Amino acid sequence: MTRPTTAPEASELRKLEEQLDPEVRFRPLQPAAAMFVALLLFLLSCFHYYTAGFGLLRETTHRGIHMAFVLSLIFLVFSARRTDPTQPPPVRWWRPLGIGLHDWACALAAVVGALYVPWIYDDLAFIVGNPRPIDALIGTGLIVVMLEATRRSVGWPLPAIAVALMLYALYGRQMPGILVHAGTTWKGLVDHLYLTSQGIFGIALGVVATYVFHYVLFGVLATRIGLGRLFLDLANALMGRYAGGPAKVSIVGSAMFGMISGSSIANTVTVGSLTIPAMIRLGYPKHFAAAVESTASTGGQITPPIMGAAAFLMVEFLNVPYQQIILAAVVPAFLHFFGVFWQVHFEARKNGMKGLPAADLPRVRAVLAEGWPTSIPLFVLLLVLFSGYTPYLAAFWGITACLIVGLTRRNGAVALGMLAVLVAATFAGALEEGWATVALLALGAAVAAAFLLRDPHASARLLDMGDAFVVGAKYAIAVGAAAATVGVIVGVVTLTGVGFKISNIVTTFAGTLAGWSLDILPEWLFTTRALTLFYTLVMTAIVCILLGCGVPTTANYIIMVTVAAPALVQLGVEPIVAHFFVFYYGVLADITPPVALAAYAAASMAGADPFRTGNTAFRLGMAKALVPFVFVYAPAMLIVTKGFTWYGFLETALTTAGGVLFLAIALTGHMISRLPLGPRLALGLGGVLLMAPGLTTALIGVLAAVPAFAQQAWSHRAKAPVSG
Repeated sequence: MTRPTTAPEASELRKLEEQLDPEVRFRPLQPAAAMFVALLLFLLSCFHYYTAGFGLLRETTHRGIHMAFVLSLIFLVFSARRTDPTQPPPVRWWRPLGIGLHDWACALAAVVGALYVPWIYDDLAFIVGNPRPIDALIGTGLIVVMLEATRRSVGWPLPAIAVALMLYALYGRQMPGILVHAGTTWKGLVDHLYLTSQGIFGIALGVVATYVFHYVLFGVLATRIGLGRLFLDLANALMGRYAGGPAKVSIVGSAMFGMISGSSIANTVTVGSLTIPAMIRLGYPKHFAAAVESTASTGGQITPPIMGAAAFLMVEFLNVPYQQIILAAVVPAFLHFFGVFWQVHFEARKNGMKGLPAADLPRVRAVLAEGWPTSIPLFVLLLVLFSGYTPYLAAFWGITACLIVGLTRRNGAVALGMLAVLVAATFAGALEEGWATVALLALGAAVAAAFLLRDPHASARLLDMGDAFVVGAKYAIAVGAAAATVGVIVGVVTLTGVGFKISNIVTTFAGTLAGWSLDILPEWLFTTRALTLFYTLVMTAIVCILLGCGVPTTANYIIMVTVAAPALVQLGVEPIVAHFFVFYYGVLADITPPVALAAYAAASMAGADPFRTGNTAFRLGMAKALVPFVFVYAPAMLIVTKGFTWYGFLETALTTAGGVLFLAIALTGHMISRLPLGPRLALGLGGVLLMAPGLTTALIGVLAAVPAFAQQAWSHRAKAPVSG
């Protein structure tokens, strides 16, 4: 058995990701500075690992420590200017360890500002509403360095939005029309943003510090011990032999890898380093190969159980268990990959592409026999999570399982024994009763056993796990800064009420458009309320995509939930449905030109034209663009909505899947043979009607597609050889 591609080393993937992802594009450091930064990153991971198992600190203290680490580290690893020097600057008296004094000063200010509120926590009840000069001064300092840290790590759009909203809060009396408000002073604004839980220390920072960091770390560790490799080998074994094999491997591999990685770009780099070259070798155009990988990889952010920060924010905003979010995401995520898969299939058939030779592919049995222990941490995480424990405790046990599996050379007996013990503990309901200590003892035993048995690779594996702790923290610092800055945006919205004002503007404008439309459309076909909802959804989707061009998915989600979701709820959309709608369109921005980060990363790897790649990726991701409209009108697709019935769910899921298939054929222009323009349009219309709610429209959609199927049957019959 041979493999068609060779997996790059972890260090190679890391360098590639740092080149393509601006959020992990760090400046080169002198050896001493690199060691100091690595130590801080390692301590940050250890802090979160320990608190997840042994109990979180007081809310403000926990968030303050997290922010102190994150902001100070950003000033050490991100330069003030987005340059790409190949060598670190020399050490000078004004550049200790090769890092400028101004960066050290900003890092110190960030630590002081982040830890000051936890330090005076007992006095906050007397200070909030009437801050002292020292409170306002330190709060101002933190806001300034936080905005600069966010600019360095995720770009200027998010800080610019925060600054614009702060100006709005200060000059509310001068605003026009419905946007006018009483305004506030700088001292009052700092008081609200810094000293209360409605601003910087609010939900966004809390979710990152409590949940997101742990799952980023779990994903890095799971990949490091070989779970990502297992997924890719399985995808190769299952799909490599079929038409367009590497492209289908890309889709299935990205879907599975997305279960442990909530980052579109990380998914693109890891899976694409194997699949993009294979697709190009098979004959796919470079832009199409890059588009397939980036589109499949963006599905990682919507694939349970790890879906990025936005999913955990839903838990806090909606006050629902994370298990409900996972269940709600299953079918829409499947439909995304389903749509990409069929477009790839018909593209391969259209171009006569074959699969890879069976001799070049791994066997399923051999893959599982070699790598199944690496899947145990994922089972452990899901077991604890669906047993009713908190998401961070589930992450603690998932990380522990990764460490044990990694340190014991993926020993199957150890992995099964650990899983059996945890199954017994969860069913006994005793997992929180001192079991964190048991986990640390088990880790210690794994390390001791390796060294006592004189394993020559014990030190290397231990260093590798330590490096994973460093890399996991490094991947999480940018989202931490973004979450703190989003706290400013949320704080201004709660202080001024601008969110409801914007929602009112949106619904009023949508109602006006609905009125104009009813002057043209027949009244028996649409109602004013239905058209108002439709136009509100369209405007919300457009704003989500445009906003996603400049800010990370997490920040996009929070902003849109704050200002747009109330408008949808006001029109009768369930809160969880409204949240999923803005979440999906925020993710879609990663493959939507003009700023499609995942598509451009894949294009860079393939040597393809970025804009053409982005356009193709958006076409391939059409299911992700249409499915949110489906679950707004048919909430049963999300399973956990009110009034759920299995009949409604099956009707919606099956008709939507049929619509996605019809659209895949129409967009590709090929089914059995080439499809002329007329039948393609008919099939596309049928696909849209199938995805619309109701059996009547579904039947009309099927009838609309009949000409396309008839043309394909006639074409196939005409080409068939005549016997006798």
